[in-house]
Amino acid sequence: MVETDGTILTERQLEVLERRESGATQRAVAEELGTTASNVSAIERAAEANVEKARRTLELVRALRAPVQFTVAAGASFDDLVTAVYDHGDEAGVKIAYCRPELYAHLYGLLADVTDANQLTAEVTVGLTEDGDVTVYADEHAVGSGGDSGSGERGEIS
Repeated sequence: MVETDGTILTERQLEVLERRESGATQRAVAEELGTTASNVSAIERAAEANVEKARRTLELVRALRAPVQFTVAAGASFDDLVTAVYDHGDEAGVKIAYCRPELYAHLYGLLADVTDANQLTAEVTVGLTEDGDVTVYADEHAVGSGGDSGSGERGEIS
């Protein structure tokens, strides 16, 4: 079994996740571990919550470490968000790695959970890497793609 040292998972959570990932049912895992299926379900939910929290933390750090950073207020339109990405990239001399339709689709895919009728429903932190990649972190849901480190230039739009 893999060790949990340095992770946010408990040994029991790891045991359950490993068995479930290998295709075992909750009932089978419960029998193996000498517990109930409902307890296995609770352990699995807690493990998944820990994984989600770690993912959110990673996405926040990626956005914050990007050389160019800015925030977009809840209520901003998606068109304003896309324009802000290009404007901040131009100001910093960063060539955005997406053409406008690709960027729109990329951001919409990342921010679908915090978008309603083409408007953001949560504040979003946007990071632009030196390679022109766009990372995002929303207050309610973490989302994003790769990121570079560096000291940041910050701005805000609403």
